[in-house]
Amino acid sequence: MTYLDQINQAVTYIQNIHPEETPIGIILGTGLGKLGEQINTEFEIEYSDIPHFPVSTVESHSGKLIFGELGGKKVIAMKGRFHYYEGYSMKEVAFPVRVMKKLGVKNLFVSNASGGLNPDQEVGDVMLISDHIDLFPESPLRGQNPEEFGPRFPDMSDAYSSRLIEKALEIGEVLGIKLHTGVYVGVPGPNLETPAEYKRMRLIGGDAVGMSTVPEVVVAHQMGIEVFGISAITDLGVEGKIKHVTLQDVLNAAAKAEPIMARVIKELVAGL
Repeated sequence: MTYLDQINQAVTYIQNIHPEETPIGIILGTGLGKLGEQINTEFEIEYSDIPHFPVSTVESHSGKLIFGELGGKKVIAMKGRFHYYEGYSMKEVAFPVRVMKKLGVKNLFVSNASGGLNPDQEVGDVMLISDHIDLFPESPLRGQNPEEFGPRFPDMSDAYSSRLIEKALEIGEVLGIKLHTGVYVGVPGPNLETPAEYKRMRLIGGDAVGMSTVPEVVVAHQMGIEVFGISAITDLGVEGKIKHVTLQDVLNAAAKAEPIMARVIKELVAGL
């Protein structure tokens, strides 16, 4: 069975339950599952019930596809995502995005927890992703490229929607919310970075570093989906501010940033 066949089987399964097209997709990252509670949920589907769908193995990630309303708009939300470090291929990590596209998604909102590289950031801050640097060892576009996936060589100069970033900054200004804007560095993980690695990532232009987002965004952009990315700064990789970090520290910091992220995403969705 081909990769495309697997995607189509997953789509058919979901459409048999929910045939209505849904224009907005949301991927909820580490410690940000409560953002899903803002959604007026109509129903949920367990990842394990969907043919060929990966299943999250990370403690802080649930495993449900949520259908409902946010800001008066129909949305699909992934409560829990997949990572390269779990042993999945990049194609498997991005599989849900290809499914979302076939379910009607035109706008994708991607959230994550990340380590701050910019000295202006503090733990609990929120960063809008304006661009990324891909340090994964493999592209999710590697291999056969059916025409319906999009161009074989997609241009990535505008992977993150400047239109939505501008609107988010306006929302932040109106609400009195501090929002950073910067470049996200995607790495394989699962280990956190050494001080020298943090320094290198800052030198090459990074403002935050994390272990997700890049594969989903690359595939979404290839398929013509408008993307908005947002990061919770959960620890710092800035010289002089680097501390020992546990998963609980990350979750606590994400919980601090989550209300801001939820407000921004909800306002953006309502304005679409």
